Amino acid sequence: MSQTNVLSVENLGKRYGERLLFDGVTFGLGMGQKAALVARNGAGKSTLLRAICGLEPPDEGRISFASGKRWAFLHQDPAFDTEATIMDQLYAGDNQAVKALHSYASALESGAEGDDLQLAYDAMDQSGGWDFEARAKEVLGRLNIHDLSRNLGSLSGGERRRIALAKVLIEEPDILFLDEPTNHLDLEMIQWLEKHLAQAKMTLLMVTHDRYFLEHVCEIIIELDNEQLYRYKGNYSYFLEKKSERQDNAVAVRDKAKRTMRRELDWMRSTPSARTGKSKSRIDRFYELKTKARVSLEEDPFHIALNPHRLGGKIIELHKVSQGFGDRILFEGLTHHFKRNERIGIVGSNGSGKSSLLDLIVQEAAPKTGKVSVGETVVFGHFSQHGASFPDGLRVIEAVREIAEFMPLKGGQKLTAAQLLERFLFPRNTHHQQIGLLSGGERKRLHMLQVIMRNPNFLILDEPTNDLDIFTLQVLEEFLLDFPGCLIVVSHDRYFMDRLVEHIWVLGEDGSSIVRDYPGNYTQYRLARAEQVAQERDKKELVKKETSQVARNDYSQRLTYKEKFEFEKLEGKISTLEKQKVEAELALANATGHEQLSSISSELGEVTEALDAAELRWLELSEKKPQ
Repeated sequence: MSQTNVLSVENLGKRYGERLLFDGVTFGLGMGQKAALVARNGAGKSTLLRAICGLEPPDEGRISFASGKRWAFLHQDPAFDTEATIMDQLYAGDNQAVKALHSYASALESGAEGDDLQLAYDAMDQSGGWDFEARAKEVLGRLNIHDLSRNLGSLSGGERRRIALAKVLIEEPDILFLDEPTNHLDLEMIQWLEKHLAQAKMTLLMVTHDRYFLEHVCEIIIELDNEQLYRYKGNYSYFLEKKSERQDNAVAVRDKAKRTMRRELDWMRSTPSARTGKSKSRIDRFYELKTKARVSLEEDPFHIALNPHRLGGKIIELHKVSQGFGDRILFEGLTHHFKRNERIGIVGSNGSGKSSLLDLIVQEAAPKTGKVSVGETVVFGHFSQHGASFPDGLRVIEAVREIAEFMPLKGGQKLTAAQLLERFLFPRNTHHQQIGLLSGGERKRLHMLQVIMRNPNFLILDEPTNDLDIFTLQVLEEFLLDFPGCLIVVSHDRYFMDRLVEHIWVLGEDGSSIVRDYPGNYTQYRLARAEQVAQERDKKELVKKETSQVARNDYSQRLTYKEKFEFEKLEGKISTLEKQKVEAELALANATGHEQLSSISSELGEVTEALDAAELRWLELSEKKPQ
């Protein structure tokens, strides 16, 4: 039995001047289905989302929503009334639960009693206001939003983005559209959001570059490629497998067209008498074959054999470095001597000091205490999360040439600015385009190219994955894996970190000002951290058992012997499942074959379900009293 669509998109088309973004886009989503839209930067992902939501009219086509279904859209750059408070923004709208919550709060503030208070109470019951309030408290806490009286004009871009995300999650619409929901979230927030959306009953259509997110949340991948739409009914691993098959088939079709075209070309070159008026269809077919045979399908991984400046014996030395502002200490006592080709990932909650630490290393800021010593041979390449500022009217190739006309490679070879642009996925026809017309992801890629053009031997990347599509990320990862120098990465992209770094610096862990160093990549850090948390939980439970005195005559909430046995076994089971989940995620990041990807993805889903069930049961039993 087919599922009724709550969203239907039919023959949607959009063009900017001579540039066609998409044409004939048709798809539908049923209630509860979760889909992701993937495409290269500039292909029109965000434009398609805005068109569906009526924010940017398509040139042609039709969009329809099922009757009575509520929808919400998370913009990449949400617009706010800067004079309003966070409370005003979160609790605005026509939602009946919001209205009831306002009425109830007003009744309490005014000291209402009797019938007036009862009416407000009943409205909360009827509208689901209590659930709304509880959901709001959870979402706001998870996204680290606490003081709701703050003025929106005083917030950073990342804070405003989290307010916008909180609003759509609290409203819990039937259909939710998300444009890069993980941007400006720290890793803990992303992991919570991933779990929250996976369990939600709403229909979801999102654009995201987070590949673990795609793997764990989505059941449908919609790819926009060369103005056409392809739908894959499966998660990210399934998409990779089927896309590879589609590309292999396309190459086979192209190669067959080439072989056929060679025969037809001989005929076309023959004397005019051999081509009578009756052969017009054959001539038309030749030009069709010519178009198919010239299709470029192989993707250039832009392997570049860099020849960076030589690193001397002394690279960078941190001597008991600390940083803070006023009375607040971000981190302290950090001592480290960098080694050749060292690769470090830095993680921590928002505001823990990650960017401040990078500023110390590149000597753009002075430490509060301690010393930073940089070797004479170090050439920094610093990619800032704020991006580069480009003058109005500057063209793409001019932005590269202002750094250098060419970049030296190993073996005495050189890459010109134009060649490097092509390696960074800027085709020739975009080189003289004004930068102001580029998408956010394309501007990020151009900023990265400027950094690389300086031929650095010490790369520092602060949130390099924001606004990049998954295809560009794969290409960037391959380039960085071959980079012959030191690398520091700050990123909320777990997949990206897993592939590139060899140990993790954690800032602000458990409120500590000590920078903790974990060997391995991000997933291995999570595995070690999960083990620590499990050990700490075991210690607390042991102390609780030793110190608690349970009244023997209270039988109302006591564990049965069977439940007690189950409870004791659950802690070990949860610890084992947590390790299995992290190990499966690590294996997924390193998997290569299609069958291996599918198998590991299936295993990860089973482990996640088992872990959720075990944690829920543990909570139920922990509320009861022991024997």
